[in-house]
Amino acid sequence: PQTTTQYIMSNTSEASVKSAQAGAGLGMRMVLGALGGMGAATCCHPLDVIRVQMQIDGEGKGAARQYKNPLDAAVKIAQRNGVVRGLYTGIDAAYLRQWTYGSCRVGIYAFLLDYATKEAKGAPLPFWKKLLMGCTSGAIGSFVGCPTEVALIRMSADSKLPPELKRNYRNVFDCLTRMYKEEGLQSLWKGGLPTIIRATLLSSAVLGCYSECKEQLHAKLPAVFPHKDGIPLMFTATMAASFVATGVSNPFDVVKSRLQNMPTPEPGKPPIYSSMPDCFVKSVKGEGVLVLGRGFVPAFVKLAPYTTISLILTDKLTKALTGKSAM
Repeated sequence: PQTTTQYIMSNTSEASVKSAQAGAGLGMRMVLGALGGMGAATCCHPLDVIRVQMQIDGEGKGAARQYKNPLDAAVKIAQRNGVVRGLYTGIDAAYLRQWTYGSCRVGIYAFLLDYATKEAKGAPLPFWKKLLMGCTSGAIGSFVGCPTEVALIRMSADSKLPPELKRNYRNVFDCLTRMYKEEGLQSLWKGGLPTIIRATLLSSAVLGCYSECKEQLHAKLPAVFPHKDGIPLMFTATMAASFVATGVSNPFDVVKSRLQNMPTPEPGKPPIYSSMPDCFVKSVKGEGVLVLGRGFVPAFVKLAPYTTISLILTDKLTKALTGKSAM
């Protein structure tokens, strides 16, 4: 028979588990999404720096391109500024971005998915609903996180600029403060439209395809993927989702990077790009339609491990705390 102490401890433990499961609300899911994103950013940030610098490489009529491919870009960036100051420049902006954009994107999606699953009472959710939830979470997250996205782009691109144009930001907070003081509040949302469009498409493809791939692969290939929350299934689903998402979002990513890195024009002079469509047209006219695919390889190479690490970490943390998978 149980002693009084054993009985109390048993009931307390059971109550704690039930409380955690019941308390997996939006706030907790956002925190878990941010933590998963920070783990991924630590591993993948150099790929983001390479992607940004390749996307603005050769910008402007007649400008020569510096980088032949992603490996060449990595070597030249490291040679020019060192590994830490070159390939990890802007890592503080990447971390802050996870607490704005990342937490909203993953947290809101996981919350909506959990709510919709409960409402469906065991019936499988249609794919379009997952895509719609990904669109919603991505749009909200990108609007909230746009200032940190602009800071990340600028800090990642700064080492490539000529000395007279370098901004030399000390850290992400210095970057945000100086932008506000020197260029106005609106500068923090520079490139906001392509940022939101890109994030909406990216989140829809990544999160919606990830959830759907997990469900379909587990149902149709149970011998290969016997465990719905197993690492092999999660890895395969994130790879497929990342490839689709990169293809869909890369043209907007190129435009976004160029708009957000655009310097403030001198008094009396027009800006390089007047709008998102203007940037599209000028980039394609000046460098050919393939410019919209520039940076695809580093974008995919960055997105695939980033998605894998962040979603698996978020899923495992959520399961440890609540007893249920996040997605």
